[in-house]
Amino acid sequence: MQCELMLISSVGGHLTQLSQLFPLMSKYKTVLVSEKLEATEYLAKKYERVEYLVYGTRKHLFSYLFKFSLNILKSFYLYSKYRPKVILTTGTHTAVPMCYIGKLFGSKIIFIESFAKRDSANLSGKMVYPIADLFMVQWESMLKVYPKAVYKGGVY
Repeated sequence: MQCELMLISSVGGHLTQLSQLFPLMSKYKTVLVSEKLEATEYLAKKYERVEYLVYGTRKHLFSYLFKFSLNILKSFYLYSKYRPKVILTTGTHTAVPMCYIGKLFGSKIIFIESFAKRDSANLSGKMVYPIADLFMVQWESMLKVYPKAVYKGGVY
């Protein structure tokens, strides 16, 4: 099943920022991807196409490496299942593999750098910036960090 848009982010503030774009889900055939936690279970009840990756944090490095590897495999599966034309993300590590997989297979990549980043890059932004078709920042000062980025204000 091909979808036009995949929205993907990790939980927390990144998902909160991505949620500002949820109205797009009524305009485009969309799949929403985030991490599986009790706090994200409501998504599957509220939206038609929701998929989950395994939650992992770098605080526990060994288990994180295992979970991240598992998420790479699941990202391949989800990409092949939905074949999105556009992947839109607010980060972080959860979305990076999907962005690279999507780029490899011809999807357009849109990355929105975190509202919390005013003068320095985060790791996922650094990793996706070189392959993004559109890289957006939410602070004008971030254009110094990402010169090819587009600034249109914040998502809030």
